[in-house]
Amino acid sequence: MTLTTALSASGRLRTLTSVTVVVCTALAGCANESAPPVGAPQAQAPAPASAPAPVHQPPAVAQAQPQAPTQPGQTFEEEIIPQRYANNANVDAFINDMVARYDFDPAALHALFAGVSYSATAVRLVTPSPTPAAKNWRAYQARFLDPVRINAGVKFWRANAATLQRAYEQYGVPPEVIVGIIGVETIYGRYMGNFRVLDALTTLAFDYPATPNRAERMDTFRKNLEDYLVWTRDARIDPTTVLGSYTGAIGIPQFLPSSITKYAVDFEGNHQIDLRTSEADAIGSVANYLKQNGWETGRPVVWRIGSDPGTLGIAQAAADGQPEPHWPLQQLLQSGLSLNEPGVNVAAEAGTPVTIVDLPTPGRPTDYLLGLKNFYVLTRYNRSFFYALAVYQLGERVKAQMLATQSGVGIGGGSGSVGAGSGVSSGVNGGVNGGSGANVPAADGVPTIIRRDAAPATLNPASAPRP
Repeated sequence: MTLTTALSASGRLRTLTSVTVVVCTALAGCANESAPPVGAPQAQAPAPASAPAPVHQPPAVAQAQPQAPTQPGQTFEEEIIPQRYANNANVDAFINDMVARYDFDPAALHALFAGVSYSATAVRLVTPSPTPAAKNWRAYQARFLDPVRINAGVKFWRANAATLQRAYEQYGVPPEVIVGIIGVETIYGRYMGNFRVLDALTTLAFDYPATPNRAERMDTFRKNLEDYLVWTRDARIDPTTVLGSYTGAIGIPQFLPSSITKYAVDFEGNHQIDLRTSEADAIGSVANYLKQNGWETGRPVVWRIGSDPGTLGIAQAAADGQPEPHWPLQQLLQSGLSLNEPGVNVAAEAGTPVTIVDLPTPGRPTDYLLGLKNFYVLTRYNRSFFYALAVYQLGERVKAQMLATQSGVGIGGGSGSVGAGSGVSSGVNGGVNGGSGANVPAADGVPTIIRRDAAPATLNPASAPRP
């Protein structure tokens, strides 16, 4: 049912419409821009002169960017502009490029884009708030380490134990890490998003909001739109039918099209890749993604540090927000930082590069950890300290519950990291059900969007993930 119709100043039709769209629940507000730590003494950061220069790589490829916050249980109306991209000069140039490079039918592409709607909701959700809320690790952690997600993770692990073990044997990524990612992303396929991917990608490729990184973001989404059209054509999928998050991430693991074409695998062995319904393909694809981005089998994800004032002062001073490990462990130890990992051979690990993971919570001292290479690899999935640690801790919690129930299901692998729920040295196990200001909806509080698309044009069938 159309709720309101009016003409904009430019004469374009703007319509408030109605259809339920479930916002992707996993990645909202994951960016870990460092906030001033609370309660730690000041200290001089050691200069990482002896450390190898960090290798600057582009942001995480699985998602285009951390997604914006959405409040639990929220219902709102989506403002769309049907047919905005018909006779659009920038889209026409894009179509010409697709025809030249990929041999698309120009008439089919023009018909397709004539049916694409501009999504003001997608634009609004990727637009940074002018008054961003303070980073809150404890609230964020409580949202993801809740009983619903942990119990769903146990069920998912039990149902896919053999597949998870096979992924570990083939790619070296432990089951708990894969379980952690899929749980944070979509609660094991429960919430995969209900935005029309073609609308979301086109909107963000050509009408990204005015932000400092607008040009870079538009390039990213244009590349994903390009890969999406090729993918759907080659797999003979109607591109107007695929649903996903408001940034165009698709399926159980929430891969963007560019990641589907590069990392998705047929782990089910049926000669097709389906991240939307195949748990096996999702498991294998996540494992392959992490392996290709440098996962080190058998190595830790994080190390705990001491809680003495000197250690916390060094951690505060060295916390520069860089996800790449670039501080040699020995240099931090020589500066006065103490390691709270009795099982670590400090002499053997002296040259191991680490990063300082800072986890601010308003009104209490900032928590700190040392992140190793595998922690950095998790930030390649989504460039956020909060996200990476939530993935790690959720997987560890699910693994601990699997062991506690003595189900008889084999638990292979092991991330070689600290135990379940112990990633932060003080009070991590408290408040699993509580917390306020979390950045994503709870399992029982999914936001909805009211919308109706213009009748979509169809493109001659084409594309699905290729290995």
